[in-house]
Amino acid sequence: MRIPFTDLLPVATIIPPSARTVLGAIDAVSHFLSAPPSPLLRGVDVGRNDQTVLLTGAGISVASGLSDYRGQNGTYIRNKSYRHIYFHEFLTRHEARKRYWARSFIGWPGLVKARPNATHWAIRDLDRKGYINAVVTQNVDSFHHIAHPDLPTIELHGFLRSVICLTCHQTLPRDSYQKSLAALNPTWAELLEEIEESGALDAKNQDERQRRKLHLNPDGDVDLPEATLSYSSFRYPACPYCLECPPVLANNIRSRVEIESDGAWSPSSNAGILKPSVIMFGESTYPAVKTAAEEAIDDAGRLLVLGSSLATFSAWRLVERAYKRGMPICIINLGGIRNEHQILEQMKERDVNLQHFVRCDHPSELILPDVASRLPLVK
Repeated sequence: MRIPFTDLLPVATIIPPSARTVLGAIDAVSHFLSAPPSPLLRGVDVGRNDQTVLLTGAGISVASGLSDYRGQNGTYIRNKSYRHIYFHEFLTRHEARKRYWARSFIGWPGLVKARPNATHWAIRDLDRKGYINAVVTQNVDSFHHIAHPDLPTIELHGFLRSVICLTCHQTLPRDSYQKSLAALNPTWAELLEEIEESGALDAKNQDERQRRKLHLNPDGDVDLPEATLSYSSFRYPACPYCLECPPVLANNIRSRVEIESDGAWSPSSNAGILKPSVIMFGESTYPAVKTAAEEAIDDAGRLLVLGSSLATFSAWRLVERAYKRGMPICIINLGGIRNEHQILEQMKERDVNLQHFVRCDHPSELILPDVASRLPLVK
């Protein structure tokens, strides 16, 4: 299974030309968010068409100390040998789960230490002023959840703050699961303690992180190029609910959940596997989440894309949906995006003067806070 668009994408075509500067981009985005609804918009009897729906990606969390995937210093560019654990691997291979949880165990404290940045707080401020009706995010870091809990936020790819059992579908907080991992893996816990004491997992200590060649990826996974411990030594617990009361599987087969002497999940089991509450590569978006994201597009009058290259189809199809509705579209992303030329040509066909399209090539944290402070409260 191939990951799409792992090379640097073509450079952006800036619209309007004045948006090449930060000040020009602030002006363009301010006008975009405050302009009257587009006369091209279809379905205007639905939703609050003077408001904006946001689609956000990993690029907005770089300022919080996380890597993105496709930026100039993103995971795919920095480490050509990097590969994800795919869902079918996690589901079927004990060794794949060991690798995933070992890297996640080291990466989790860094994600917890990282905090929302200026972009997230600007989204909160724009919501309070009445410009936003919802956020659809590809991110699993929960920064939106922290920064603006009252703004409807659809987490398209799930979230890392909990784990879920693949058998009984019960969930556990990721914090408590981390403690279970530490108890099962004292040597790994010592390694993590040493890394934490060095400050390498602190977003403000980039020098130490770079010295150790540690890179915290958007999904909480951390690169460990100098790890002295073998992933095969890592242990992970079974689902406590399945362990206490093994559920019945398909065809009325009783599940079997067994543990090793130290309490780790045993390969002799056929159930009780816990996974992060995220949509892993190769796993389908939940139908209810997909529907909620589509409804968020349909209930708004314009779309603002922040920090996403739109490389994943789940994000790209939402932009297509917005275009087909006749929605104005603004894209703020540092670097190119998927099918950028195609988007530009389609917008020109619909609106030859591109009055309803903005494209900026700046980090969102340089643009959105000034936009939020400049715009007045919607009456």
